[in-house]
Amino acid sequence: MKNNRNKGVKKIPMRKCVGCMESKPKKELIRIAGYEGTVALDPTGKAKGRGVYLCPSSECLEKAKKKRALARSLGMEIDPGQMEKLFEDIVSYEK
Repeated sequence: MKNNRNKGVKKIPMRKCVGCMESKPKKELIRIAGYEGTVALDPTGKAKGRGVYLCPSSECLEKAKKKRALARSLGMEIDPGQMEKLFEDIVSYEK
């Protein structure tokens, strides 16, 4: 028999930021997708490939860059030029 107490309550999907390592609601984070050697910002959250999540703050960006968390989490090498372009795009989302 199923428990109907939570009927009508929608579960909020949680994701972990690769910079600060905090779990936050998916809508508060930015998804970065890596697919076939390219890395791009994924504002829709529906792009192909492996995705990692990052807070839209400079602090988390710097932590992720210092730890090389994006390359490690995506399982691919990211060239410095591509990384700088990605960080420029993310800064535009900063709150």
